[in-house]
Amino acid sequence: MKTICLYFQVHQPFRFRRYRFFDIGHDHYYYDDYSNESIMHKVAQKCYLPANNILYNLIKEYGSRFKVSFSISGTAIDQFRLYAPEVLESFTKLAKTGYVEFLAETYAHSLSSLINREEFEAQVTKHRETVKEIFGLTPTVFRNTELIYSDEIGAMIAEIGFKTMVTEGAKHILGWKSPNYVYCNAINPRLKVLLRNFKLSDDISFRFSNKSWNEYPLTADKYVAWLNALDKKEQTVNIFMDYETFGEHQDQNTGIFEFLKALPRAVFSKSSYHFATPSEVTDRHQPIAAISAAYPISWADEERDISAWLGNELQQAAFNKLYSLRPLVLKSNEPQIREDWKNLQTADHFYYMSTKVLSDGEVHKYFNPYDSPYDAFINYMNILSDFEIRLKQEIPSEPAHLQKLQEEKEKIIEDFSKEITPDISFKTPSKTLKTKTMKKEATKAKKEQVAPAEKNAKTAEKAPAKKTVKKAAAKKTTAKPAAKKATAKKTAKKTTAKKAATKATAKKTTAKKTAAKKATSGKTAKPAAKKTVAKKTTAKKAAPKKTAAKK
Repeated sequence: MKTICLYFQVHQPFRFRRYRFFDIGHDHYYYDDYSNESIMHKVAQKCYLPANNILYNLIKEYGSRFKVSFSISGTAIDQFRLYAPEVLESFTKLAKTGYVEFLAETYAHSLSSLINREEFEAQVTKHRETVKEIFGLTPTVFRNTELIYSDEIGAMIAEIGFKTMVTEGAKHILGWKSPNYVYCNAINPRLKVLLRNFKLSDDISFRFSNKSWNEYPLTADKYVAWLNALDKKEQTVNIFMDYETFGEHQDQNTGIFEFLKALPRAVFSKSSYHFATPSEVTDRHQPIAAISAAYPISWADEERDISAWLGNELQQAAFNKLYSLRPLVLKSNEPQIREDWKNLQTADHFYYMSTKVLSDGEVHKYFNPYDSPYDAFINYMNILSDFEIRLKQEIPSEPAHLQKLQEEKEKIIEDFSKEITPDISFKTPSKTLKTKTMKKEATKAKKEQVAPAEKNAKTAEKAPAKKTVKKAAAKKTTAKPAAKKATAKKTAKKTTAKKAATKATAKKTTAKKTAAKKATSGKTAKPAAKKTVAKKTTAKKAAPKKTAAKK
């Protein structure tokens, strides 16, 4: 059984106000609230509310025989919440019928799939969660911004977890093949691909009210006759278009709403077709072949590629500059920066910069709020410049951050140094530091200089007094303070034991003992050194008397 798959895209961008060069760095609000609100109210009254009402009545009339599908961009959902909550309620009412499917897409209606996978996946996840939150349905079919598709993008969508993706049935990828079959991704065959029948879709969305068209006027019966003329073996006819076709692009006076009301009745009465959602189509039909798109395709313009958004240097410069700021955006915790980042990515802003002419140029002008693509570029880049300034003010660059850390470190070291050595030059260490150093040296000297100290003591007993004095004086400069104390104490003990010194010597010895006690109390290094010299001298004077006594 052949199917008709009706899919409608719902999208509204956040339009920017005229942002002058002199606003950069001063005014951080970018949106034209008046235009956004007035356009939303106008489209809601002309399209969304009446069209939703017609679809709801058709579902009530035909039940499960009539089904449709939607994808609603995140920016459109945000504006429904702000300006037209009744529209969101009408979509929720359709969702509750059980005969409407909602597709996933990028939240910001962005071109992120062409440049940054992480950003792309983050937006898809956010949109999927939003659809689940509002409508209670988890999308299994994906629709990329402007039906952009390539082999790599399709494989990426399969990895994310989607079963089906919809895209354009562009001639240059189909060749002799028909768009009226189910295909699969060339890299990952698990992803099924539905292709838009661009001729039958554009007959409604673009040519419906064109009085110079040889098929004007288009009626529901005529349209069903075209469907019946298709090959009987073909599986599905995918009619994809902007939802704003009904009442906005094609005014109510053209009879577009009457066509929508009459179409299901004509299909059921004059054909063997039935309506199905994208997921139902791919559940019922198996792919007949892989479809290969080495380069990205879309449903825009005659080329059916991405030139509508990235076809000139202005567009490419703005696009690359925007995504170069992503690392800084990720470091920001400011909610308004994240909100502006989302809205700056919307594909419409790059579409306005297109310099195409002829028929494509006319379509671009119809949607463009600017006087020229150059005005669109200048306005966008002014906003982007201010956005970058805000990012750099909140998140300093890495070299600046490192420089700041270095300066803070140097200040801490300087303050700490002042606390430790106030008003003392480098050459004269503080008393506290001297004492600590001497204690460490004393501990080391006890181990290393016990033997040399004993040897020096024996030498001092045998040597003449005068020479000993000179040697002791020399040792004063070379020996460590702790070693001198140890030698002095041993020499003093031997001198006292011999008791052969004169009264003068005894007085000197007594004085030296007093000095030794003071040195032992650990006041300074210099008194200890004097004590050592004095005691060694006494010992050497006593030595000759010891020899005389033996004689």
